[in-house]
Amino acid sequence: MKTSWNSVAGWYDNVVNDQNSYQAVVILPNILRLLAPKKGKKILDLACGQGYFSHALSAHGASVVGVDIASELVNIAKKHASHTEEFYVASIHDLSKFDDNRFDSALCVLAIQNIDRMTDVFAEVSRLLKTGGKFIIVLNHPVFRIPGKSSWGFDEKLKVQYRRIDEYMSESKKEIDMHPGQAKKQTTLSFHRPLQAYSKSLANAGFAISRLEEWMSHKQSESGPRKNAEDLIRREIPLFMCLECVKL
Repeated sequence: MKTSWNSVAGWYDNVVNDQNSYQAVVILPNILRLLAPKKGKKILDLACGQGYFSHALSAHGASVVGVDIASELVNIAKKHASHTEEFYVASIHDLSKFDDNRFDSALCVLAIQNIDRMTDVFAEVSRLLKTGGKFIIVLNHPVFRIPGKSSWGFDEKLKVQYRRIDEYMSESKKEIDMHPGQAKKQTTLSFHRPLQAYSKSLANAGFAISRLEEWMSHKQSESGPRKNAEDLIRREIPLFMCLECVKL
């Protein structure tokens, strides 16, 4: 299947498996807390990539099915799979190969902002989850990270780092260069949607948002005149948003 993520599969695998990555330090511990994987639990990992979260959930005993449209990433996932994991190349807009009410939980980590037909995805997840099933969505915070329409600034007079937002309510999409400054460009598409777009689409698919969490970066700036201001704003402007949704 055609996807921009095949071309950056190797690079993305290295990024995610860095022990100081956001996935390792910020996201995974929270995913394990919210999903509480254990033996007998059936979990669907949407846009699973190279299976980073699938492997971790499986290590806690859960039976995990990972689905991703990028065949190169799925091949990497399969190489490291245990007996409780299955991986498939498929679009998460259409998961008709799976039966209704098959899964206890589902997750979609740092992927929904790269997917065009979001409403179709939510409808499919609703079909596949059991009543009362939990759906965890993690994304770049849509209030503070808007591709091409948000940026960092520094007020020299006040010595304050700030976040500038130029557009929020308008839905948009932008081609993102994964390796800025390099001669060969490798790009992916990123979509911005305001919070109400997620809320409405989830409600229309039969979900209730039971929890909203905002997770900040764990990283710190190197020594310098702006270090304190930059570290402070990292604690005040969250990097990620997590939605815990329950199928009604």
